[in-house]
Amino acid sequence: MLNRCRLVAATAARLGCRRGLSSGGAPPPPRPSRLLLAAAATVAFVDQRRRLAALPGGALTAVTAAAASDNVQPTVYSETKDHALYLTIHLDPRADKREVLRVAANLQKLVDKVCPPDLRDESDETWAGVGFGYSFYRAAVGQSGSAASVDFSYPHRRGALGELPSTGGDLFIHAKSNQVSKLFELCQAVTAAMPKGSVRSFEDIYSFVYRNGRDLSGFIDGTENAADEESRKQIAVARGGGSFVITQRWIHDLAKIRDSKPAELESFVGRDITDSTELRRKSISSHVARMTGGNAFEQKKQFEIVRQSMPYGTVSGESGLFFIAYAASPDNFNFMLDRMVGKGSDSHSDDIMRITRCVAGNYWYFPPTSELAKFA
Repeated sequence: MLNRCRLVAATAARLGCRRGLSSGGAPPPPRPSRLLLAAAATVAFVDQRRRLAALPGGALTAVTAAAASDNVQPTVYSETKDHALYLTIHLDPRADKREVLRVAANLQKLVDKVCPPDLRDESDETWAGVGFGYSFYRAAVGQSGSAASVDFSYPHRRGALGELPSTGGDLFIHAKSNQVSKLFELCQAVTAAMPKGSVRSFEDIYSFVYRNGRDLSGFIDGTENAADEESRKQIAVARGGGSFVITQRWIHDLAKIRDSKPAELESFVGRDITDSTELRRKSISSHVARMTGGNAFEQKKQFEIVRQSMPYGTVSGESGLFFIAYAASPDNFNFMLDRMVGKGSDSHSDDIMRITRCVAGNYWYFPPTSELAKFA
């Protein structure tokens, strides 16, 4: 997130300079744009983090602990870091569900083992949260769970431009750190702690910050995220402290992206590729229009989510975006995914699917910390 703040601030500064020099003679008094105001807010946020880091006793760790104190897992509405781990676990049908829940409940102990509390600082601190797939949660937790009455199953969707496959999963761990080695260690610790013979398969994906917060397509990612912590909390946290999560793995067609003109890519997304400003005129099939519910400029959003997506992959193999977001209800995700494939209000599919394809997807429930504690 700090890198993203620098990118926004630098872009805003360039825009401000261009505005001041565009007219002859003395420049008119500048009228701050939304982007400049956002830059000022992000710079203030960076300064606050630096001041907190200088305080004794690990103030940043205390800031993170605030999420746990309000019954919310640490990853739900906290900022992103330089790297993230996305660990998807598929269990053997014969796995002891109670023992699996115990491992999940002790995730923070595994984090503390990898990154001891008395030695960590901002450079290596690791935040982690755990969620459960719909079928596993129903079978392992049952009617006593805080999400027992919510259907957060993830249906397979198909549209004119591609599919949004439902690939399932039983456990999902999202962890953030500025050191990818800490995330690798944590994955080792989690998989080693699982009951013997309980894991049928797992996939660990590691992400990174690209060009100070851009997606591999070149666009700034997460533009519409709420800037302040309280707003993100309201969007992401359900009553009681739980949160619903969507994960999708997208593989980008980097050759097509490279060969496309910026104007064409911008028409697919609905934003300027340089500074991420919304296009005043955009297609109803642009990504922005599909997500908000219409192609009007600054269309009022019907649903909001807290995005935590980051790029992943290798040059020699697959690469793209690991999309992950938190919300207080799966309805927020269903609205957006239905509009991506033209299901519901109209038949338009999302133009973003012309340059990338989804190969995996699922919903998860991250229960409140008090509920996790009961499984230990």
